[in-house]
Amino acid sequence: MSSQSPRRRAAFGPGILVTAAFIGPGTIATASSAGASYGFALLWALLFSVAATIILQEMAARQALVTRTGLAENLRSAFQSRLVGRVAIILVVAAIGCGNAAYEAGNLSGAALALASVSSVPGSTWSLVIGAVAGGLLLSGHYRILERVLIALVLLMSVVFLLCAWLVAPPLADVAAGLFHPSLPSGSLLTVVALIGTTVVPYNLFLQANAVREKWSADVPLESALRESRWDTGLSIGLGGLVTLAILSTAAMTFYVSGAAFDAFAMSDQLRPLLGDASGPVFAAGLFAGGLTSAITAPLAAGYAVCGALGCRGGMRDLPFRAVSLTVLVTGTLFSAIGTRPLVAIVFAQAANGLLLPFVAVALLILMNRRDLLGEHVNGRVGNLLGIVVVTVAVLLGAVKLADSAGLF
Repeated sequence: MSSQSPRRRAAFGPGILVTAAFIGPGTIATASSAGASYGFALLWALLFSVAATIILQEMAARQALVTRTGLAENLRSAFQSRLVGRVAIILVVAAIGCGNAAYEAGNLSGAALALASVSSVPGSTWSLVIGAVAGGLLLSGHYRILERVLIALVLLMSVVFLLCAWLVAPPLADVAAGLFHPSLPSGSLLTVVALIGTTVVPYNLFLQANAVREKWSADVPLESALRESRWDTGLSIGLGGLVTLAILSTAAMTFYVSGAAFDAFAMSDQLRPLLGDASGPVFAAGLFAGGLTSAITAPLAAGYAVCGALGCRGGMRDLPFRAVSLTVLVTGTLFSAIGTRPLVAIVFAQAANGLLLPFVAVALLILMNRRDLLGEHVNGRVGNLLGIVVVTVAVLLGAVKLADSAGLF
């Protein structure tokens, strides 16, 4: 039996890593832009993306707990063709390894910008400091320390943005209409894609599939681990969706309803009538927490995914994992410190992720129906129906991302 008590194990865990990963500067900017431009009209896209994320993440966690194998390792066995398996490896390395290195600069820059706004220290210096802190946490090799730090940061971020939404008091009738009456205002298609794409993120599937094995070791009864993992996934991602809803609603009230010109960096100024002089530090705390959580989880996910795809040892204390994760972190830190965005790498990463998301979603659905791997824990009819809906949207989302990367929109 495990030495952990059920109450201890049932606390926030790997699911909160997913929340920490998808609520970063990119999500904050996307949700703010959606609210400022279209009010509450696109909340239905957020609701769908949260539901889709829960469905996909639950499947990724379940296959990992049953097989005690990461998603990247199982991905190669999802298709009979050796060529397709090799394509999967290339996509994982390109989209998650190279892609996260490109995106990491934005995560660090967001956190650095937040600290620079409330201090006299320049953002470039803060980028180096934050990169060093993230590196120390990754090098510690202790999953539980990392998990606790991320839980604290996510809770800080949640308090900040939920407080902002509570203060601006969005009309509940408008929020409900946006959630449950889908509409597509003129020019909003790419914003819808961005809202879904910042939540349904391919690398989070690899992140949680590995993290659940750290949280629930093999000596924990499987049924208990699966039950606790489902609760963790639902609660954590649900909290992430609530935070994103709060960000979008705050922007809708401060820009769309008031008619003020939208500027993501002026959000704290718009909150000044409500928060006074505290508006800057409060909003900076939320942006800092969002940037730092993503800056930690991006290299973490890259280490897990690339090591699994290449067949290397991928534990937090293993040399291949540390080499991959630190390469991602150092690359992002350097770009952030010199104030340069690796635009070519970002476009490449967007295209690679556009291919990877539908590929992984299809492979995951195939895996979840393999009784030789999962036994009685394969998908049921309802699970398959929900999975097919999500996979179909993932394919369409990937196609739009590819078209956007090619400049067709």
